[in-house]
Amino acid sequence: METQGLVSMSDGARVRWAALGEIGGEPPVVMLHGGPGLPDYLGDVAVMVADLAPVYRYDQRGTGRSTWRGRHRLARHVEDLAELLDAWDVSGAVLIGHSYGADLASRFCLAHPDRVAAMLLMCGPFVGDWRAGYRAERDRRMSAAQRERLRALEGLPDRTEEQEVELLTLAWFTDHADPERGRHWAARAARRRRPVNWTMNGELGGEGSADSLDERLAELRACMPARTELLGGAGDPRPVQALASLALRLGLPLTRIEGAGHEPWLERPDAVRGQLRRFVRGAVGA
Repeated sequence: METQGLVSMSDGARVRWAALGEIGGEPPVVMLHGGPGLPDYLGDVAVMVADLAPVYRYDQRGTGRSTWRGRHRLARHVEDLAELLDAWDVSGAVLIGHSYGADLASRFCLAHPDRVAAMLLMCGPFVGDWRAGYRAERDRRMSAAQRERLRALEGLPDRTEEQEVELLTLAWFTDHADPERGRHWAARAARRRRPVNWTMNGELGGEGSADSLDERLAELRACMPARTELLGGAGDPRPVQALASLALRLGLPLTRIEGAGHEPWLERPDAVRGQLRRFVRGAVGA
């Protein structure tokens, strides 16, 4: 059974959340979606572990059904999660962050280490010089015509609904290890994860580059919970070697999901389900 609610933040933003499972058990799982600028899309992942612990998800401010107009700051998004835990009457949580959500989970741990019972960083965060490798691999997976069309759509000052969907489909289909099925998944996501908050994406992306986690890894290693792990798709165009380097620097185990890309639960659902259930069982003592 799903429970839903709306929480007003201290600065007036309103954040919509949903929970699966028996609310009240501690520690719950909180799933943090990526983007930044996308609404929550982790519903299919939440059901994989909702029988083991209550699982909370939410649309980050300014996305989906969470309203906000104004400047986006990483510190404010961190405090949103702290205020949500207070509203849920939760002292600490098992954080599972995907992509940008892994960055958000890491920054929350830096600010509130006492409220993180365990942490699974999925397909992120990416630190170091990973962008050049990512762009090269993404281009390799696209045809020359697709690359040209993507650049043309990105250069439009205004896009129609169909042009926006086409842009997102082209931008996302290479995230998957299987390009044929990836096209289908990207087209579906392009219609469901709308509208993209491009302003939020730019503001948080810029701040993340200026205040990189690279400089805080020693601090993160010192404060992260004992049960912290990394998980990534071996076929993610973002180089899995970057996650391997992060795992080495943080002293963490890294699970590679073969035959899967940036959303590994789509291509290898059984493998991801098994890893998530193992992790959550250990984290909540089930």
